[in-house]
This record gives sequence, C-alpha cells and structure tokens, in this order.
Amino acid sequence: MSETVKLIIEGKEYELPVIVGTEGEKAFDITSLRQKTGYITYDPGFGNTGSCASAITFMDGERGILRYRGIPIEDLAENATFIETAYLLINGHLPTLNELNRTRVLLNDFSLIHESMQVFFQNFPRASHPMGILSGMIMALRSFYPDMGEEDINIHFLYLLSKVRTMAAMSYRMSRGEKVVYPRHDLSYCANFLNMMFDSPVHPYIVDEDLVRALNVFLILHADHEQNCSTSAVRVVGSSKAPLYASIAAGVSALWGPLHGGANQAVIEMLEKILKEGATIDEVIRRAKDRKDPFRLMGFGHRVYKTYDPRAKIIKKMCDKILEKLKIEDPLLDIAKKLEEVALTDPYFVDHNLYPNVDFYSGIVLRAMRIPTNMFPVMFAIGRLPGWIAQWKESMEDPSQRISRPRQIYTGLPQNPFQDIMER
Repeated sequence: MSETVKLIIEGKEYELPVIVGTEGEKAFDITSLRQKTGYITYDPGFGNTGSCASAITFMDGERGILRYRGIPIEDLAENATFIETAYLLINGHLPTLNELNRTRVLLNDFSLIHESMQVFFQNFPRASHPMGILSGMIMALRSFYPDMGEEDINIHFLYLLSKVRTMAAMSYRMSRGEKVVYPRHDLSYCANFLNMMFDSPVHPYIVDEDLVRALNVFLILHADHEQNCSTSAVRVVGSSKAPLYASIAAGVSALWGPLHGGANQAVIEMLEKILKEGATIDEVIRRAKDRKDPFRLMGFGHRVYKTYDPRAKIIKKMCDKILEKLKIEDPLLDIAKKLEEVALTDPYFVDHNLYPNVDFYSGIVLRAMRIPTNMFPVMFAIGRLPGWIAQWKESMEDPSQRISRPRQIYTGLPQNPFQDIMER
C-alpha cells in the first residue's frame, strides 16, 4: 500500500499521497487539496513547494551535494568540458565521441549571427545593461531565422548555445566602440568566446589554456541548479506553451536581479565600496554581524546550502590557480582574500554557515580574466543556458504539465461600494 499522510481540518480527516524521489526526497501531493477541503497552502517564495518532478539535477543543501543527471559536479568540473556538460543536461547522457564531434561542428556552423542584428545592438542606449540587451536580442533572434521550422527542436537548442555566446561578446565590443570579432572555426567554445571578447588588431589575443579551462569550470558550475528563480521563470513562461526563445528570455530577465545572477557582480561592487571608504576588515566583519546595520556581506552563505557550497570548493581551487599564474596585483583581490580568511575561521560565520559561496569566488575569477563587472550576469546566463533548455524541454515532454497558476490569500478590503466621483 502506498504511503500517505493524514491531514485534519475542522475535525475532518483527509489522506494525501506521498511522493518519494530517487534520492529519498519526500513530498505529500496536495493537487486535490483545495477541491477536497477548500484550503490552499501558503508558502511565500515557494521554499517548501515542489513545482514539478525533474530528472535533471539533484542537490542536497544539508550535505552539500550537487549532481547533474546523477554525475557529481566535482567529476564534471574535473573531467568534462562545458559542451559535454550541456549535452548531458539536455540529452540525459554524456555524448559519445561522434556525438560530441557533431555537436562541436554544429556549434561552429551556427556561431555567426545575422549581420542586420548589429543594427539592433547599435540602437540600444549606451547606458543599457548587458542583461537587458541580451534578453531583447534573444527575443529578436528567432525573427531573424523565420525559415527555420520547429521540426528539429534540438537545432534550436544548438542555435541558442552558439549564438548567445556570440551576441554576448558582440555586445561587449560594441559597448566599447570596438570592431566586432567574428568566431573562429579552429577554436573551442570557450576559447572562441575569450577571443571574441579580447582580440585586437594591435594586441592579438593569445589563447591561454588555463583561462580556457577556468571558463569551462565556471560555466559548468553554473549550468543548472534545480528550481531556482530563473529556472522557475523559464518553466512558468513555458507552461503557457510560449516558445523556447521567449521562455529563455524570461530566464535572462529573472537572472538579472542582484539576489540571483547579479550576486557575483554585487560582490565586486561591495569590495569596491570597502576600498573606497577605507574600511578595515575588522570593521567590515563587525558590521556584517550587526543585524541592525543595513550593510550585507555579499558572497557569503546560501539559501539552500546549509554547509559549504560544493561549487565554491571547486572554483576556489581554480581561483587560487589563476591568481597565482597571472600574479595580479589588485587591491580588491587583497580585500577578498582577507575576508575569506576571516570568514573561514570566525566562529560566528562558521556557526551560521556563512561560508564563501560560488558567487564570491566566481566574481574574483571573472575579474582576474578581465571580464567587466557589468558582464558578470551575462556570463552566468551563458552558463545557465543549457540548464534552462533542459528544464524547458523536460516540462514540454511532461504529460502532467499544466499552466502555472499559483493561488493567493487575499488581504485587501472586503466588498466596497463604488462612489460617484462627486462624492469621493
């Protein structure tokens, strides 16, 4: 007999079925709750609500576990490329050599974007944030390829993976008034991106394999993270049967926020503020502990992970390696190192699980790679793209998928008579 839970409402007993995941996660199914009882659940932020069943990503915040399709994030970061990881998320298995080679060829073939799209970039105001530009350009992208049908949706997936990278680099170059650098057929996905960002006629970009590996790791660590804000946005928009491009653009918009994809940008901005104000590390730590002080130490702790963020352990090693190799002298990085040292040993931070998270280290790595701060959320979006695609694809194939329509508890005025304008 299937396990159930009993719920007593106004003296009447109801049985609700229990759903158990493959890793032992448990939920009770409230699909029929309102119909049977007239009640709904109340869960601001949906922190205790399962919106779907998914076979893509497993994470355990208490034990610090993150796996894509069952494969630990540590193994992927150590052994895989971003393209292999993207293939895994979208298709459910790691690619064979033939599948990987075909994917690489198609990504190369699709890497150019329509020349007319440059006009769109040029007409955005110079002060436009790259995330707003990216969201708008993804929406426009589909219109530039009207002859591409919906028969092979996998081609659209590869179009997005390839062209979003090109558009991101193009937007950076044009924002600086520099000539666009076109993708090269002889470079890998990540090497191509760095070359499109930084190559110059007067200073040709020399591909550094350690930086290419660092970018691969950064993108792998951000490729999916279960039902977070932006992924949920993709699923919610997609539940109305909105097309893939509109759903992905919604994910970009959700990721834009400083509490989500803008968190690593917020880390650097915090470090800049500390440097500008000349605050000591002791003063910063004291303010961070004071709950009455509005100051917040960005890049520490995580809503889901109650122990060390497994992604932070990986990118910390990469961060140390890159900083050692490049021998960068940067006062912001000096402040970051001192904050990290205190946070890892201070009893308050340890007791409250306020360890440096992936955003803390990723911001430092991106800065070391010369990625401008306002491009940090765009880098996050490039990494998260295969996760969004995989989640959208899974939701479209789920026979139990319904249009998202949360309920609410109304707290406004009771029935209120209309007043004539002369009586108001």
